[in-house]
Amino acid sequence: MAQLIYHIATTLDNFIADVDGNADPSIFSYEGEHVTDFLSDIQEYDAVLMGGKTYAFGFQFGLKPGEPGYKGLKHYIFSSTMEFESNDEVLLVKSDAADYIRDLKREGNGKLWLCGGGQLAASLIEHKLIDKLVLKVNPVMLGSGIPLFGNASPRLHFELMDFKRYDNGVVKPTYQIIYP
Repeated sequence: MAQLIYHIATTLDNFIADVDGNADPSIFSYEGEHVTDFLSDIQEYDAVLMGGKTYAFGFQFGLKPGEPGYKGLKHYIFSSTMEFESNDEVLLVKSDAADYIRDLKREGNGKLWLCGGGQLAASLIEHKLIDKLVLKVNPVMLGSGIPLFGNASPRLHFELMDFKRYDNGVVKPTYQIIYP
């Protein structure tokens, strides 16, 4: 069975972007050893999963609908409103994300990377589909924004599997999720 890992940057107050969906250098550090580690980490994934808003975030950097944001990884984009032709690299999924991902996990045996967004993560955590949580916690607070798990508020326990601290103040805890 494939493992689903929510690997994402967050603020100290658990926001993955500001209220406008921005996750720019004023919020997150895009320089330092943690970036090198991140680029190495994503090489371990077999596919990347994301919501439509997360995928569309790349459009401001020149990404076109249907193009992969991360070369070499199969992309699954979950959106009921987005329109583009699926291809070998990028698959647009309009059906229920939880059902689709449950099947994807059951049929595979590698590592699936959930890279955003908050609402998709909310649905998946409520359906007990996320196995691990890897956070790149940046030393900043926003006060409001897009929450790590959208509007979900499940009561869960986590087992700390790994922890790394970087000189720029970013910390990277890795947790196994323990569902009741």
